[in-house]
Amino acid sequence: LSSHILALVTGANKGIGFTIVQDLCQQFWPGSSEQLQTKGLNPRFHLLDINDLQSIYALRHIEYRGLDVLVNNAGITFKGKNTGFHTVDDYSFIIQLEVQNSILVFITLRHAILPDSLCYILGRVVNISSIMSFVALKYCSPELQQKFMSETITEEELGVLMNKFVEDVKNGVHKEEGWPDTQQVLYGVSKMGIVVLSRIHARKLSEQRKGDKILLNACCPGWVRTDMGGPKAIKSPEEGAEIPVYLALLPSDAEKPQGEILIEKKVEKWGILSQFPSWIPI
Repeated sequence: LSSHILALVTGANKGIGFTIVQDLCQQFWPGSSEQLQTKGLNPRFHLLDINDLQSIYALRHIEYRGLDVLVNNAGITFKGKNTGFHTVDDYSFIIQLEVQNSILVFITLRHAILPDSLCYILGRVVNISSIMSFVALKYCSPELQQKFMSETITEEELGVLMNKFVEDVKNGVHKEEGWPDTQQVLYGVSKMGIVVLSRIHARKLSEQRKGDKILLNACCPGWVRTDMGGPKAIKSPEEGAEIPVYLALLPSDAEKPQGEILIEKKVEKWGILSQFPSWIPI
């Protein structure tokens, strides 16, 4: 059975994504991209530019019968003073890129993959988010909190909210409009969108493909020593990959978690947290 498993991991050229691929290879194809081949692992590389619709839709034509595992890991962030961006226009450009990569591309991936046969029966979908999503939610206005916590929010409504966030930052009115107002927490808004989008997609899968038993969840890998996380982070890439791989390998008879966010392999109810780890920059 394991020889027929197909997994797609985006953003897998380094960091957590690379380690996820390594772990999945070792799980499904023990003894099977150059660095992995030195370990006897032979994943197949597909060029995927998540900002290019043509590249995304090309996945429809790969010569396989369907995806068993999809890990949406690709994403970006900018590190303040190290970016070289200083003006308001530069900063709004950063926010726009983060939101586009985290949310709007996920919506496109969903339309390209999930409703189609590319997501196979008993498939597992893992969206990489962050505990910063909870921080962002905490610092939103009560009105925005209610919208992002809604059990009935739609994909279209989420898209409107995220686009409004980008425009409000561009216009310098995001604080007045109820959005968080520090750079670290603004990054968390895009991750908040991922959690909400995961909840929406899981709800749709349960309604439209219930019999296929596809499980879709988000997770926080933690603060990981990668190019994005930096050298002071508390987890290795191997430790950061544990939760995504755990969700990707949920057994075929599992019925949950579904539409949840996991932190340290524990389901964290989506809402306002009262406490955060000491390493969170708030």
